Amino acid sequence: MKKIAIIGAGNMGYAILRGITGGGIFSPSAITVADKSEACRQRAANEGVAVTSESGEAVKDAKLIILAVKPNMFDAVAAEIGANISADAVIVSILAGKTLKTLESAFGEGAKLIRVMPNTPALVGCGMSGICLNASVSDEEIAEVGKIFGSFGVARIVDEDMMDTVTGISGSGPAYAFMFIDGLMKAGVKNGMSESDAKLFAAQTVLGAAQMVLKNDISPEQLKINVCSPGGTTIEAVKVFEENDLYGIIEKAVDACIAKSKKMSIG
Repeated sequence: MKKIAIIGAGNMGYAILRGITGGGIFSPSAITVADKSEACRQRAANEGVAVTSESGEAVKDAKLIILAVKPNMFDAVAAEIGANISADAVIVSILAGKTLKTLESAFGEGAKLIRVMPNTPALVGCGMSGICLNASVSDEEIAEVGKIFGSFGVARIVDEDMMDTVTGISGSGPAYAFMFIDGLMKAGVKNGMSESDAKLFAAQTVLGAAQMVLKNDISPEQLKINVCSPGGTTIEAVKVFEENDLYGIIEKAVDACIAKSKKMSIG
């Protein structure tokens, strides 16, 4: 039986664990989760997997190792697990800013390495993950990892030079969407809605709009135009967005996020 190790059981590590076990990709008995937090270990143990506080112990004999710790913990974790990693193990990192070159420096040039940038909607089965890999990874191995990350949303292979852009669009993107929903909620409350109704109307509207984009060949721009009846209500709101350069604000925000991601990758 193939052994799997997940290092880090915070929100993303736990989402990955749920995807693996819930999708029937691997048996819980094949999985060991390592985390220093007792609460995180207990939450993982509730999924039927083995848990430990020792990362080095978790990776022994593991054929698939998923690193889901904070980026600032990378050096310490790499030092802890390095000597115990099997030569044929596939190492998957979801650590922002840690390039394949950085991973190779830690685990060896011949190591099988995959980078993934998931996002927090993975927690509700609607994640978006960008994936890149080095030349040591086989087609079968990348297919397996793609299946894991596809189990809680959508996974797409991209070139590594796109990973900073993936971070700016989808990795950090949920925060931008949350801000828009929050703005709609506040406007709803200001205009007489209860907070619970404002949350429902705002969130469901954004969810529905996203589904229309995904399920149509029509561009978002055209979908917007379709809602804006001449002389109607929607066009008045759209005019305010345009007058205040909403698209320009979004572009600047994403550019700032991408710039920080690139800086992290260098530093």
